[in-house]
This record gives sequence, structure tokens and C-alpha cells, in this order.
Amino acid sequence: MITIITTKLFRNSLYKDLTIDQVYKILLNLIRQAPHSEYRLSIGTDSQVGKRETVFVTAIHLHRIGRGAIGFFTTDILPRPILSLREKIYYETSKTLEIASWFTEEKMDLMVECILTTMGRPGDIHFEFHLDIGTSGPTRELIGEMVSIARGTGFEPKIKPESYAATCYANRYTKKLS
Repeated sequence: MITIITTKLFRNSLYKDLTIDQVYKILLNLIRQAPHSEYRLSIGTDSQVGKRETVFVTAIHLHRIGRGAIGFFTTDILPRPILSLREKIYYETSKTLEIASWFTEEKMDLMVECILTTMGRPGDIHFEFHLDIGTSGPTRELIGEMVSIARGTGFEPKIKPESYAATCYANRYTKKLS
């Protein structure tokens, strides 16, 4: 069964059952409230393998640098454990890619416009694709492949320790759900 992005529901501690369109509107409103700030919009996925299933949590995280952050996450469950590290990382990367691809050039330009159309000093926004891989450990062999996939988006690939949307924010929720 293929999950269609528009039917995914996102949540956080304040909001429940939001569509990606609703999440996007909240993010735009937050940027409009402080257009002179610097932002980092990050998307990343973490997973947890259980005895009978694998839980994936994909996060959208907006960090107003020096002023806090807001994040939203969605959950997917694969009804089998993934035993191969390569397969697990590919699944995580594809889940992140699915959400990143929703942020079309038009949607990203609208976010940039919120910052550039202000009076005075404009802010800045960076779009990041967070991968749950790093240079130490067994995932280091997958860096080239996963970074190549991420470069196909308008998002800059980040790996550990800079990939906090996957390794910290999403990770927090995979542990709670598994």
C-alpha cells in the first residue's frame, strides 16, 4: 500500500491530526511573525525495529535560530522488522524524500518571500534534509548513496551530528511508539 502525502497526519504536543497543508500554513505564519530572523527548516526520519514491525517517524522541524523551534511528526508502521541496516536507512531516506518532495520550489519560494518582502533587514532560511547516518559506525558506508538521493531535492543534506531532525527530534518519538 502506497501512502499518499496529502493523507498523512502530523502532530506535536500542541496539535493533533494536521494535514501537511495545515503544517505548512503554521510554518508560514511563524515566519511572517518574525521575518527578520534566521530559520532552518529540516526534515528527517528515524526508525525503530521491533519484534513484529518497524516504526518510522518523519519530522518537519522549523528552528528560529536563537529563538526556539517548532516541530511536527508523522508515523508510518511497516508490519515486519527490517533486519538489514541498508534497507532500514533506505526506508528512512525515502520517507524523508517523500515529505521533502512536497515542498515544491513554489512552496519554498513563498517561505523565502515572507522573509524578503519585509522592511529593513531581511532574514534568512535554510532548507535541510537530515539523514540518520554518520561518519562513525556502520552507516558510514551509506553516506555517499544517501547524500546523492538528498541532493535531488532543494534541501541541503546533513548527517550526524548535524542531522538533529532525524537523530534527536524524530528519534524521541520512535522510542515512545515502539
